[in-house]
Amino acid sequence: MLIKLDSEGEFRDDTMNPTIIGIIVFTCSLGGALFGMWLRTTVSEHHLDADSKETIKLGIGLIATITALVLGLVTASAKSSFDAVDTAVKQTAIEILVLDRVFARYGSETAEIRKGLQHMVGARIDMIWPQGSSKPTNLDPLRSGAKLGAEGLTDSIRSLKPRDDSQRALQSRALDLTETLLQARWLVLAGTETSVPLPFLVILMFWLTITFACFGLFAPKNATVVMVLFVCALSVGSAVFLVLEMDMPFDGLIRVSADPLRYAYAHLNQ
Repeated sequence: MLIKLDSEGEFRDDTMNPTIIGIIVFTCSLGGALFGMWLRTTVSEHHLDADSKETIKLGIGLIATITALVLGLVTASAKSSFDAVDTAVKQTAIEILVLDRVFARYGSETAEIRKGLQHMVGARIDMIWPQGSSKPTNLDPLRSGAKLGAEGLTDSIRSLKPRDDSQRALQSRALDLTETLLQARWLVLAGTETSVPLPFLVILMFWLTITFACFGLFAPKNATVVMVLFVCALSVGSAVFLVLEMDMPFDGLIRVSADPLRYAYAHLNQ
């Protein structure tokens, strides 16, 4: 996924729009089928004799099988990537709650640090899951201000003056958890990289167009057949749409839930 910032520092996603790509796939598939039905009325009969049909069916069967296998692999890859990001968000929520309890056990000296942690988590939730929008404001820790907040939290922990071995152990534990949270920011960002490159989509649309053109070439020309081909093309376009949606875990209709982090935020500093 290509993530850029505009001149005002706002999030701008240059990734292909899943809805548009899904519509293009549907259009190419249905258009190929209709083209095949038209082509049947123009070619000579000897091009569609029994031997020709058998050869064409074998060839298109091979293409259809390859298309199904590749699309299945890409779907599995996108789902795996989506689940990995979802797991990272849940694990981050757990570590934030544990960190807050470590601060609480340390003593009243960490009161300001706990407020800073709560503020940082709330700000990050608003950036990734803004109210009234399906697009995150910013995912780049270097530009969003989250980097300074998290590293400032680390500096505050190091500045603590433990009075005994128990507080020293809690300080060390807090530093370890904070460093883990710093790493998690980059893991989540890396998980948003697209696994469906543009050349793959172009080739996939070519395969689907050829396949549906052959379907139309051998199909009788009536309303029932056209409706079935329409539904098939719609199904293929929807499948590509779902794959691309899962490939964008913080954007669109299918998004990683913010509930774990919202739960953690609601229970911080208590």
